[in-house]
Amino acid sequence: MFSIIGIVVVIGAVIGGYLMEHGNVQVLLQPAELVIIGGAALGTLLIANPLGTVIKIFKSVLGILSSGKYSKTRYLETLKMLNDLFSMARKGGLVSLEAHIEEPENSEFFKKYEPFLNDHHALHFLCDTLRTALSGTVSHYDLDQLIETDMDVHHKEAHKPVSALTTVADALPGLGIVAAVLGVVITMGALGGPPSEIGHKVAAALVGTFLGILLCYGFLSPLAVNMNHANEAEEQYYHCLRAGMIAFVRGAAPILAVEFSRRSIPAEVRPSFKEMEDACRGEKAAA
Repeated sequence: MFSIIGIVVVIGAVIGGYLMEHGNVQVLLQPAELVIIGGAALGTLLIANPLGTVIKIFKSVLGILSSGKYSKTRYLETLKMLNDLFSMARKGGLVSLEAHIEEPENSEFFKKYEPFLNDHHALHFLCDTLRTALSGTVSHYDLDQLIETDMDVHHKEAHKPVSALTTVADALPGLGIVAAVLGVVITMGALGGPPSEIGHKVAAALVGTFLGILLCYGFLSPLAVNMNHANEAEEQYYHCLRAGMIAFVRGAAPILAVEFSRRSIPAEVRPSFKEMEDACRGEKAAA
């Protein structure tokens, strides 16, 4: 949501300041310059990256334009889910979780937590870890190392779209200069014509430089930074799951394991201990 507000502010400030100086907005409308810059930027993106990375970029951009995924409510629901899951395992043993973690999409337990069920990577991150613990041959030290390896691989994969978008953003000012040079070439070919026509072509060439710089520093670079923040928020969410699972496998009581998870949540979205306790009690009462 704030990303959309930011985009509106950038456009409003640039166009508003231009109009305050009695600029003509129609001069800025140069479709040919936009085609040159936008097409060249898309081409460099396709040259430098596989199709999967390109698709992830567009998905990530659409994701950050919506509300934050890992809110305080999401964390509170996750703590409730972990408490319920650990309590089930404490009463019936880890084997009681087998039916739920083998086919989580069909589990009545996970269906109660739809946001978590729809987060496929987090769902399988949890279930694969518990499935490994269920084997009974892995110490909590080795399990923690296994989780860390999984998180490192996922983090590197998530960073690829950010790196690709940053590269395209860095190239935009140069592509703006390319568009401007082409405009100057066209202007040179029109020398000897009416001054108004030459002035229009010079203005069109300068718009190319303007668009390249604006798209870089006003839009794509901030979007890449926001995508990186989203990746860090996702990594913090996995740390929350990791802390709870390792604590429980190590032998902690369910509510204590959940407290390990709560303490690993960033301060700005961390529920208080009372909020967590009330939520867990409410979930038990409903059950």
